[in-house]
Amino acid sequence: METVVLLALLGSALRATTPLLFAALGGMFSERSGVVNIALEGIIIFGALAAALVTYFVELPAITQNPGASVWYAPWIGVLAAMLVGAGVGWIHAVVSIRYKADQIISGVAINLMAIGVPAVVLTGLFGNSATSATITNRLPRWGEGAFQFSPLVYLAFLLVPLTWYVLFRTPFGLRLRAVGEHPEAADSVGISVTRMRYAGVMLSGVFAGLGGAYLSIGGFNQFITEMSGGRGFIALAALIFGKWHPLGVLGATLLFGAFQALETQLGGGQLLPPTVVQSLPFILTMLVLAGFVGRSVAPKAIGKPFEKG
Repeated sequence: METVVLLALLGSALRATTPLLFAALGGMFSERSGVVNIALEGIIIFGALAAALVTYFVELPAITQNPGASVWYAPWIGVLAAMLVGAGVGWIHAVVSIRYKADQIISGVAINLMAIGVPAVVLTGLFGNSATSATITNRLPRWGEGAFQFSPLVYLAFLLVPLTWYVLFRTPFGLRLRAVGEHPEAADSVGISVTRMRYAGVMLSGVFAGLGGAYLSIGGFNQFITEMSGGRGFIALAALIFGKWHPLGVLGATLLFGAFQALETQLGGGQLLPPTVVQSLPFILTMLVLAGFVGRSVAPKAIGKPFEKG
């Protein structure tokens, strides 16, 4: 019996880790290039909304004619839409932060505020309510057995860890990205376009965070729910700091936070602890981690600093 419970907890932890890992790996690309991306929370929400809406409207003609029809490709188009929307929101953050040199924190906060208002307006216009989308019939499939039946995005999130490590530390692109985040003037002096690399980093972060949103709405659930990110973008930022802006560190940090979120789910009945305490566990851990590691983790030297060419 204990083995079954432990396996269920492990499977739940891996699922809870997935959106955090996507967002934190994305944030790593942005911040390694020198741009703070506090907008991860909002990008997750926009990605979740895009995935749910596109999947629903792609499958709608088929299920209208034949209820219960299997439109297997619909959620995959939804995933692509989430990635594109994530990249688009990342581009907005990049334009404001890089081209116009606005405060990067304020830009990110503005996007997070948009992620509260825009979905409500869209949902009201399409479905007559501001809280949820229509239910999706064809969500992403589950692969595996028993407690380890996962959405394909779970596997993708963990496969991205070695891939991002290789890109960052074994490719010219990764070298240039790290260079513009550490010494942009030196990078510019050898012909590296600081602006172009920073745009690439921020937009990549949008793609990854969009995938995290897609996992929430069409991987873990079957509809979009307002503010369904539930603070995961901010927890991902904490994991990024805790993981010292390194893919392996990010993996360990997000697994830790994912385990606490899974524990929250297991204790959700409130029999051992009051429900409010249980629900706050991941955020209490986030604050403790930030308090203990912010001073010890060394960020890229040029992070948050606009680049002035010449």
